Amino acid sequence: MMNEEALGWVVRTRDPDFADWDGFTAWLEADPAHASAYDAMMLADSELDSILPPEPVVMPVAANDPGVRTRRPLRWIGGGAIAAALVATVSIAVLNRSDIYSVTTRPGETRVIALDDGTTVELNGGTTMRFDRKDARFAALDMGEAAFTVRHDVANPFRVTVGDTVFEDAGTIFNIVHTDAATRIGVSEGKVIYNPQAEAIALPAGRALAEDAQGLRVMDIAPAAVASWRQGRLVYANAAVGDISQDIGRSLGVTLTVTPGARAMRFTGTIRLDRDPALFFAQAAPLMGLTAVRRGDGWLLQEGPTKEGNGPQS
Repeated sequence: MMNEEALGWVVRTRDPDFADWDGFTAWLEADPAHASAYDAMMLADSELDSILPPEPVVMPVAANDPGVRTRRPLRWIGGGAIAAALVATVSIAVLNRSDIYSVTTRPGETRVIALDDGTTVELNGGTTMRFDRKDARFAALDMGEAAFTVRHDVANPFRVTVGDTVFEDAGTIFNIVHTDAATRIGVSEGKVIYNPQAEAIALPAGRALAEDAQGLRVMDIAPAAVASWRQGRLVYANAAVGDISQDIGRSLGVTLTVTPGARAMRFTGTIRLDRDPALFFAQAAPLMGLTAVRRGDGWLLQEGPTKEGNGPQS
């Protein structure tokens, strides 16, 4: 949404007939992020030129005439389809700028990113994120899990983009999980706003939100359970084993499959992480009422507890 607004202002302000400078100034001052978005759209000018049709010939005007701006104006042409193409092209150009960089962790690997504004982002295994060297208040979680300890700034809130969703900090420690099937966030301190320009759902400490094919669900969560993977444990309250299995795979770096029956089961409790998968599944599988079976380089979770004394099957 912000990129579309910024692109609209780029188009208008580069028109020699533009006169709404008061409106443009008000838009810039409404949110400190607007100026960065506007600059980004201007930087993407070369990308836009390649998709705009040729301009009609215009007679040159003396550059020193009052009010004349010699910069070539951009134009909205051909209705919504061309406008959408422009926005899409600019979005790609912005995300591919040299100041946008990606950080990826392997399954089982963790990494801490300290941003210039004092914010800390801790990436769990199997995670990909994007950051902006010119804007420490921006982050995008493309896949995986990350915990955020944010330095609060009312005038310039920290925002995390997850697909089409935006989470805005309001002085906060929180954890986000993003997979192909769902996005989950838990807040342990402060408050996060879900999609501040749309639903604007406030999530204070002790609240969580899940977004999946079934819609949005807001629920309670123990603050100590948020990002508990950082302390070497996984804490759950009535969580689906399907979600738990993904958390295990990220944290241990193992390939884990789950039978349909086991996937639908739910678990409440604390699971201690162990870097040795055999030791981990020996205590975790029975705790969840499941059997862990070694399958080649990976593991299978299925219904039924492991027989006493046998340990994980192979």
